[in-house]
Amino acid sequence: MTDISVAGVRVNSSDGGSATGIRSAEDVAEMAETRGPASYEGLYVHVPFCRHKCHYCDFYSFVDSENRSGVFVQRLLAEAAAAARFIRRPLTSVFVGGGTPTMLPPKLLREMVEGLRIRLPMAANVEWTIEANPETIDAAMAQELGALCVRRVSLGAQSFDRSLLKALERHHDPASVARAVSLLRAAGVPQINLDLIFAAPGSTVEQCAADLHEAIALQPDHLSAYGLVYEPNTPLTVKLKQGVVQRVSDDNEAAQYEHVVEALAAEGFQRYEVSNWSRSGAQCQHNLLYWRNGDWFGLGPSAASHSRGVRWRNVPRLGDWLAQGPSSPVQDVELLSEDAQVGEAFMLGLRVVGGIERTRVEQLLQRGCGGPRRRAAIARHVAAGLLVQAGTHLHLTDPGFQMADSVLVDLL
Repeated sequence: MTDISVAGVRVNSSDGGSATGIRSAEDVAEMAETRGPASYEGLYVHVPFCRHKCHYCDFYSFVDSENRSGVFVQRLLAEAAAAARFIRRPLTSVFVGGGTPTMLPPKLLREMVEGLRIRLPMAANVEWTIEANPETIDAAMAQELGALCVRRVSLGAQSFDRSLLKALERHHDPASVARAVSLLRAAGVPQINLDLIFAAPGSTVEQCAADLHEAIALQPDHLSAYGLVYEPNTPLTVKLKQGVVQRVSDDNEAAQYEHVVEALAAEGFQRYEVSNWSRSGAQCQHNLLYWRNGDWFGLGPSAASHSRGVRWRNVPRLGDWLAQGPSSPVQDVELLSEDAQVGEAFMLGLRVVGGIERTRVEQLLQRGCGGPRRRAAIARHVAAGLLVQAGTHLHLTDPGFQMADSVLVDLL
């Protein structure tokens, strides 16, 4: 893979094609269409505003002291109008993330959602998901989300233990989670997702169990549980390097994950991906789109998009994004070769509990140059009990889910 500089944009090319003349998301989308007609199924919208920057977070987000939410929404809708010519089929999912989208005042949130619906084709049953900090959900915001027919609100609970929230520099009162859930239910929001983080510094299996007990008691429709990742250049990773905090042991983290799996299974939650569980019919369709390696269009600063093995990311600076348009300036473009696309198909598809159809596996192994290497890796992990070729599918075993990263990196 080589890095190419084109018109000030860093382009990662794995013999995947030419990137001449790229300046904006519109340019990249046009280039992607040289590989075949676009087939965008989902929309990702990035709202960068936050009340506080959590120390583990590496997403583009910040506390906005200049009150730019109004101009942000207007600029976002102009970007959506520019993207409309590429989105030729009704979108089946819209995911509004951040940041904290519910930092937008209810009136502006309505203007954004209704504006997107006007400008872009959407299926009648499109799944709208909006992320929220529990403390941004008051009665007015809950009522607005319900009136807008948002199907799912994803609440960042992370933990109900004050000491663990402090370790993560997560600033919310644990009681605000239950209050937010109650308000959203009363407003008619059909599905509630809770996000939890386990293996925080100093955490124990007992604290993990207590967090799960609190979360399950709120009867969410969907629950995401992520092992803490020390992302580069985050304040928490700086503390780790300075010795201010320490990772939990591998055994401790594995025991916490095992407890998550067992406790949620006992409560009737169905695991459908490495870190995600749901009640029947409540899987997040937008996340499934990612794991199927489908195509989606991203709007807003730092939003990522994918089409036909071409990935790009909008510039991750609000000022630069606001100053240019209507299509977003881009910072990173990745042109995936056929072999790299095969690797991603394995890496993403095997994260899902059902895995990949064996006929599809064979098709993938015959593409690109990595077939013999991947075939040997599959055989090795099957022999180790981490993968299984059962019936019509290749999928991870229960031990394989615990070792998912090491298994999947062998197939990239």
